[in-house]
Amino acid sequence: MVSFKVLRYIPVALLAVWTVACTGFGPTTGLFRSPSPHDQYGQSLKAAKLDQTALGADWLAAGERALHDSLKITVPYRESGYFSASKAFAVGYRLDAQRGDRFLVRIETQGQKHVQVFIDVVALEGRDQITPVAASKADTNELAWEPKRNQTYLIRIQSELLRSGHYTISITREPALSFPVQGRDSRQISSYFGVPRDGGRRRHEGVDIFAPRGTPAVASVNGIITGVGTSPLGGNFAFVSDNERSIRVYYAHLDRWNVTNGQRVSVGDTIGYVGNTGNARTTGPHLHFGIYEFNAGATDPLPFIRLGRGPAKQSLLSASQLGDSLRVAVGQTTLRPSPTADAPVLRQLAKSSALTLVGGTATWLRVELPNGLTGYVASSAVEPVTRPIRTLLLPTPGKLLDAADTMAATITILPTGSSVDVLASTGSFLLVRQPDGQTGWLSTGSSPLSQTHQ
Repeated sequence: MVSFKVLRYIPVALLAVWTVACTGFGPTTGLFRSPSPHDQYGQSLKAAKLDQTALGADWLAAGERALHDSLKITVPYRESGYFSASKAFAVGYRLDAQRGDRFLVRIETQGQKHVQVFIDVVALEGRDQITPVAASKADTNELAWEPKRNQTYLIRIQSELLRSGHYTISITREPALSFPVQGRDSRQISSYFGVPRDGGRRRHEGVDIFAPRGTPAVASVNGIITGVGTSPLGGNFAFVSDNERSIRVYYAHLDRWNVTNGQRVSVGDTIGYVGNTGNARTTGPHLHFGIYEFNAGATDPLPFIRLGRGPAKQSLLSASQLGDSLRVAVGQTTLRPSPTADAPVLRQLAKSSALTLVGGTATWLRVELPNGLTGYVASSAVEPVTRPIRTLLLPTPGKLLDAADTMAATITILPTGSSVDVLASTGSFLLVRQPDGQTGWLSTGSSPLSQTHQ
């Protein structure tokens, strides 16, 4: 494995303190009213003055940066990734979500030691406005959450310090509520929210689910029966109040009831039986199912009960590939913020451009450029840097640097006539390898570097 940067030194005296700090929880941004595990962990770093070390400061900065420089995905999604004990790791995934969705985020890690991975969800209200939504519990690399509004959200994951390992993140979507007709699913819905009724004088405030008369209509939430009655429109109806979600669930056209006012019900309990009472007498038996928010009226129930999209099926990378250095193998390729060919262009990358493989799928690789910019490139456009592009003879002494930056630390001074293999490039720097296997960066601006051979 070729590394673009050397490890940063951490004072040994601080390691024992750091180990104690790692038993605490989370961030420094103070996003949550009650500090999340990520908040508490960051606070523990500050209390131990580890924010004054290079790696500690980098951890805090990486967490903040992931809230803004995020990648866009569609669910279900999964990818592999790698984090190093020598470098602070955090990544943000943006996704669009609807009220009624329920997302499950799981992270599986592989390494020599157990590693805590913090999962935080924030709502993106605007360019610079971030609202906290949910956070995983301490020592649990899993989080289930339901969006309260239709908007874009960001899932940030960040590992604790001083741990290396591979991980797989999977994000899946399922309906927030259980389906309200026994033995049926959203494929049996035939009339949707908002369609005109009574010649356009009103709109349909629910969905219609057709089933044989007498089919049990079951509780889709845990709640309390807050209305059982009869009306000209709904016929025999019942309301279930779900205080946790601040909604009332409406069952109409029931053939008969199976509940009474004030009764507590659990998911799957029979509320009543499908019929065609009320204004449905001229149609076949069906359940009119509606959802009313406590303070906002009727809302589309479809997202709450539609079929999930199933498990993520993206092909994963081999763990042995993660962390490797790559270069662009074609004339030019595109770095994108999403693992799709129609995503916006972040940057055009020339042939031989240096990249580090930090995650992704078998088809789309999540890579980091030497300047820290991350995004996705097509796996078919890159190759490992094991084989040199050419061999270079230095006409003058050259500094072998630990990063592609004129201010980077010098690894060694290469004397005139030194022979090095050129592996990749970025800007005015070449990634080179000495005969003993040592790698580093040479600035093409510090000497002519004109004597080369294949």
